[in-house]
Amino acid sequence: MNDTGPLLAIDGVTKAYPGVVANDNVSFTIHPGKIHALLGENGAGKSTLVKMIYGLVRPDSGAMLMHGAPFAPASPSAARTAGVAMVFQHFSLFDALDVAENISLGMEHPPPRRTLAERIREVSEAYGLPLDPTRRVGDLSAGERQRIEIVRCLLQDPKLLIMDEPTSVLTPQEVEILFRTLRQLAAEGTSILYISHKLEEIRTLCDGATILRLGRVVAECIPAERSAGDLAEMMVGQTLKAPEHAGGSAGEVVLSVTGLSLDPTHAFGTRLRDVSFQVRAGEVLGIGGVAGNGQDELLAALSGETLAPIGAITVNGRDIGTSGPTARREIGVLTAPEERLGHAAAPDMSLTENAMLTGYQRKGLAKNGFLDWRRARSFAEEIIKTYDVRTPGPGKAARALSGGNLQKFVIGREILQEPLVLAVNQPTWGVDASAAAAIRQALLDLAGRGAAVVVISQDLDELMEISDRFSALNEGRLSPSRPTHDLSVEDIGLMLGGAHDMEVAHVSG
Repeated sequence: MNDTGPLLAIDGVTKAYPGVVANDNVSFTIHPGKIHALLGENGAGKSTLVKMIYGLVRPDSGAMLMHGAPFAPASPSAARTAGVAMVFQHFSLFDALDVAENISLGMEHPPPRRTLAERIREVSEAYGLPLDPTRRVGDLSAGERQRIEIVRCLLQDPKLLIMDEPTSVLTPQEVEILFRTLRQLAAEGTSILYISHKLEEIRTLCDGATILRLGRVVAECIPAERSAGDLAEMMVGQTLKAPEHAGGSAGEVVLSVTGLSLDPTHAFGTRLRDVSFQVRAGEVLGIGGVAGNGQDELLAALSGETLAPIGAITVNGRDIGTSGPTARREIGVLTAPEERLGHAAAPDMSLTENAMLTGYQRKGLAKNGFLDWRRARSFAEEIIKTYDVRTPGPGKAARALSGGNLQKFVIGREILQEPLVLAVNQPTWGVDASAAAAIRQALLDLAGRGAAVVVISQDLDELMEISDRFSALNEGRLSPSRPTHDLSVEDIGLMLGGAHDMEVAHVSG
């Protein structure tokens, strides 16, 4: 299409908070019908910038122009009226309501129910994202839930669509469908601002990129002309090393799960169905799957938050299925759940207090029933130093940290306790390239010291990079594990979709 000038121009925008300048004199443009990437580490200023475009935050100085006219939305409603739509990383949907009801709640002036249902079918089919307006959201996959968010935006006929980490919950096949949809939108003139830590996706999809570091624009480029390594280095300002495997052979079986079947603990949970696997000393087992297929339930069973039948879970031949989290931690079975705030860490407690919560047994932070806060503070400082957690000190509340820094703290807290078994869910969720590389290396180093490591992740690149073997969760069932070096992307996609062994083997052949 003919480019008649920028759709959105950001000109010298600055936004400061106490103690930090989130955006420092930021300028860039987004043109009609272009897919533009916004890249940067955690804390680089991406979220603040997007919030200003979407009317959630007002800049301190600078200006934004939409089609050359001043653009300063006072609210998301004003931004939507001006043609800006946004699909957030974490979906804002109600499981108990159906698709049409959820979409209606996100509209300023929803049409009558029958008209809305017709529009949903029409728009979703037109963009290759078919949706049934009558389906209950609690019964849908993560990919189908994302379709709801996208279709809700498309019903607004947006000029600019902001996508925040849109592929983090999708299978490779669903990613392809999403990319086709975004390219179709761009061809029709819609501009897309695309935020992702997955740099190969950026190279494949985006026409241009703006790179932020510490709140400032440090580079502009055409992603297809740069390698993923180049993009990562521009983001962090230094060369990133790929995680290195220790190279030793796996030892004896440490963790064994046999025929584990468990009912979900809530209405929209997933039942675990005859799950079986083994992990040896010095080995990393990667478990992939689209969100909502039993990951949380499996980690709860491994941690002891959900008790398992006798004989279903053993460590070095010892039955631990009926033991709770405290007893499991004592023998060295440690876990880190996906939800950082509220599950892995208490938001309003300090880092010292959060270090105490899980480390008091194995790090000797309590004696004769009394908590040793001096030693707890030293443990928190050790985590902060070892894992480069960016924080003023161990007295800061967990909620004051960025997502990436809190993730480094949570993972580091568990690894420094030298577990016999470590199971983690989404270890680098929403974490920038530098922090992700550090966390992955730490997991490999732990395995190199003889631990049995289970990594549950929706990031397939991550699993292929650090896992020795790979299994897929689908509707609570776990596929037999296969060596990662034998797998193609197509194999993995079929496994995630629940393909039988014979079908996967046929594709591999």
